[in-house]
Amino acid sequence: MSTVSDSPGVPTAAASDDRPVEHGLKPVLGLTAVILLTLSCVTPASSLFIIVPELLASQGSGVVLTLLVGVLISAAVGICYSELGTRTPSSGGEYAMVTHTLGRPAGWLTFALTSATLIVIPPVIALGTADYLAPIVGLDRATTGAVVMLLATATGLLDIKSNAYVTGAFLVVETIAAGAVAWLGFSHAERGFDTLWQAQVSDGSSLTPFTAGILLSGLAIAIFTCSGFTTATYLAEEMVEPRRNVKWAVLGSLALGAVIIIVPTIATVLGVGSLNDLATGTFPEYVTAWSSPRMSAAISVGIAVAILNAVIVMVIQNSRVVYATARDKAWPEPINNALATLHPRFGSPVIATLLVGVPGALMAWLMDIEALLGITSVILASVYMTVAVAALFVRRAPHAGWRMPLWPAAPVLVIVGVGYALRESALGDLVAVGALLGAALIYYVGYLRPRSTTHFLVDDRADS
Repeated sequence: MSTVSDSPGVPTAAASDDRPVEHGLKPVLGLTAVILLTLSCVTPASSLFIIVPELLASQGSGVVLTLLVGVLISAAVGICYSELGTRTPSSGGEYAMVTHTLGRPAGWLTFALTSATLIVIPPVIALGTADYLAPIVGLDRATTGAVVMLLATATGLLDIKSNAYVTGAFLVVETIAAGAVAWLGFSHAERGFDTLWQAQVSDGSSLTPFTAGILLSGLAIAIFTCSGFTTATYLAEEMVEPRRNVKWAVLGSLALGAVIIIVPTIATVLGVGSLNDLATGTFPEYVTAWSSPRMSAAISVGIAVAILNAVIVMVIQNSRVVYATARDKAWPEPINNALATLHPRFGSPVIATLLVGVPGALMAWLMDIEALLGITSVILASVYMTVAVAALFVRRAPHAGWRMPLWPAAPVLVIVGVGYALRESALGDLVAVGALLGAALIYYVGYLRPRSTTHFLVDDRADS
């Protein structure tokens, strides 16, 4: 294994050789297990039922075109992750990739970006559970979100193979829910497939033509709809033959997730009673119109299961990142020792998992955490942009692993597409992210850089 200096691509002596690989995370996951875990993080059913209605309202029957463009950009993102992930198959994910391509300062700032989402995004998603169980039982939203976080944390403490089975079972439930919507929509089709490309947008009472400007206005949300497929790179350290399998896990989970999202969306556009209903309707309302309130309630349960499934995988993924920072000695030694602790039986990072899950439960219970969604979208776009820039520079030195076709087309597409999304972001969200990066830079300059021979020695898992 090797680590890097402040300059990109310059190896230094591995001061972390006292941490042998055999005592760390074990490569026990096959390709299928990684795809199941990753697809559970994509959580296509919750994207379908929670995010797609917002797109239906703004994009009308042109929503499928917008989603396809979003998937195209997501595929370019996935290609960048795949090449960087096979070069650096580390549980550190983006920060490890960027460190070994652009240098340690860029890697640390990348970790600062991703760390802000480690605790925020899971409870935001968990809060939606009570909304979808409302047709069956009335639950307090904040309390339910906190309980979901704690359940996910307890599950995340199990060994990774057990989690693959659990999330795989939940994934079946949410896929059945999405499939039921597709079947109902197609069986009640009111119009032909030409509606998808001769698209119109509704304001609730009248229809106007779908334009390229409307498509671009929904592009950021469309990209976010399929996010989560990059989880495969976080699991690369626990993956069998990661240099061969990372690309299949990333792109395979993206493809499957896109199908589960887009096919029911097509069915909805074709089967809804009037295109004007797309502006104000919800999936429970569509399902009730096509079948019965009982079926709608069953679909809602499937959505709640999808939410729990996504939160479980996010806790697993995020705890691995926290664990990796401790293994790479990013903190004072007592903190490193605690966060790098693995469960003696399950091999899971115990303290790191609790650090991700318990504060998330408290935030769901006590805070208006959904107000932070704008900031997290800017962070996600910034991380994608950084990975794309790293993909432009990854070939300055030879590396083992997969090489993307038509390089550098994919990273250029990501930079253009995500750059547009960033340009449309709120100024306050951009300032908040800038302040986060400023604080991270102070920590790097004040603590990590003076200890460059002993701290933040990012493992590239070259022996994987």
